[in-house]
Amino acid sequence: MRTRIKFCGLVRPEDVDTAVALGVDAVGFVFYARSPRAVDAPLAAALRRRLPSFVSAVGLFVNETPQTVAATAEAVGLDVLQLHGDEDPAECATISQLAGGLPWWKAIRMKTQADLLSSFVPFGAAECLLLDSFSEGFGGSGKTFDWTWIPPQRPVHIVMSGGLDARSVGDAIAAVRPFGVDVSSGIQGDSPRIKDPVRMEQFVNAVLAADAGRP
Repeated sequence: MRTRIKFCGLVRPEDVDTAVALGVDAVGFVFYARSPRAVDAPLAAALRRRLPSFVSAVGLFVNETPQTVAATAEAVGLDVLQLHGDEDPAECATISQLAGGLPWWKAIRMKTQADLLSSFVPFGAAECLLLDSFSEGFGGSGKTFDWTWIPPQRPVHIVMSGGLDARSVGDAIAAVRPFGVDVSSGIQGDSPRIKDPVRMEQFVNAVLAADAGRP
């Protein structure tokens, strides 16, 4: 099975174009004001228009009101909602419903194995659970967590995040065999709002190599 690739935190047209040229499956836009990669709806909409139909636009939200998420999703043309805050299952369902039934991913901040195991049933309606290491803040942590916490059999698709880069993503794929991988700081350039095209290409190549080596 091919590992899907999502590049997150893109804010520049040239970085979106590079991601598309490299064949990623999804591009993430951050709608969390405290993030150094935050964008507003007009900028995200302009970037969204650069995406072909086979690349999904994912919007990252943190404890935002359902009405705001729905309005942003419509204004930008989002394909997927990534809920990265304290949203409970009922709130996730409400947000999706108001956003026209868009699929949603729930981010799980991995402090212990129980954080994941206790999420499988309540968040069973999620398209994916995105696993990131625990941090006091929200959004990407840029750090790894103990991959052995992830059981080989999962009732929900898993997207790996947290500290991945071209050097580590192959090991993550071999250890976990996730549905997808998500990277932001691992492809960063000179600032959080700039992506490095060389690192972007190296990351994609590392995923492809890991998939080619699967038994």
